[in-house]
Amino acid sequence: MADYVLVVDDDPKLTDMLRRALALEGFEVGTALSGQEALEQALLRWPDVVVLDWMLPGMDGLEVCRRLRRSGDVPILMLTARDAVEDRVLGLESGADDYLVKPFALEELVARVRALLRRRARARMTQGGEAPAEETLRFADLSLDTASREARRGNRRIPLSTTEFDLLELFMRNPRRVLPRDLIMERVWGYDFQGESNVLEVYVGYLRRKLEAAGEPRLLHTVRGVGYVLKEAEE
Repeated sequence: MADYVLVVDDDPKLTDMLRRALALEGFEVGTALSGQEALEQALLRWPDVVVLDWMLPGMDGLEVCRRLRRSGDVPILMLTARDAVEDRVLGLESGADDYLVKPFALEELVARVRALLRRRARARMTQGGEAPAEETLRFADLSLDTASREARRGNRRIPLSTTEFDLLELFMRNPRRVLPRDLIMERVWGYDFQGESNVLEVYVGYLRRKLEAAGEPRLLHTVRGVGYVLKEAEE
C-alpha cells in the first residue's frame, strides 16, 4: 500500500500542484485548505506524513501541528515563508520534524518527505526490538540511552524530539570527530541537499539550548566552513 501524504495549504493552486507531484512519485495524497479540515481528514484516515503550511486561516499551522502531536505520531514537514531563525525554532518546538522555506523545489520537497518516512521506519524498527541491544552512550557528563531515547546531563533529564535524538546520537557515536555538514544532513535527514536550507543550524542551536539549559559548558561546537564536533571546550 502506498504511503499517504496529507497536504495542508490554503492556496488551492499549490495544494493541487503538490497533490499531482506527489501522486506521480507513487504516494496517495489528500489535501486540506484549512487547519480544521486537516484535523477532520486526519481523523478519517491517519496520514503517514503531513506537509503543513504555517500561515493558515483561522487555526494556523503551529496549532495544527500541536494538535496532531497530541493525537498521535506522524512526521510533519512545515512549509513557511518565514525564514528568521526564531520563527523556524518556533515551528520545530511546536512539533514539526523538518521545515521548508517557500519558494521551494518540488524535488526537494519529495526528498524530504521520503527522508521523513525512512526515519519513521527506522524508529519503528527500534521500538519493535529489531535494532541492536540497549546501549548507553557517554561523553563527559552527557549520557544517551538508545533504548529509552533519553538524554541526561549529569542528573538532569533532557527531553528530545526524534530529530534531536538522531542528531545527538550521531555526535555521541563520533566524539571529538569533526562531522561535515553534508554528512550530518545525509545521516540524520536522509537526503543530500546542497541548497541554502539551514535546518541543521536551527536544530544544532535548539539542541545546544537543551544541553546548556542549566548553565553547563558547551559540548557541541561549530567548525566554521566544515561542520560540527562534540568535544569539551579545553580539548
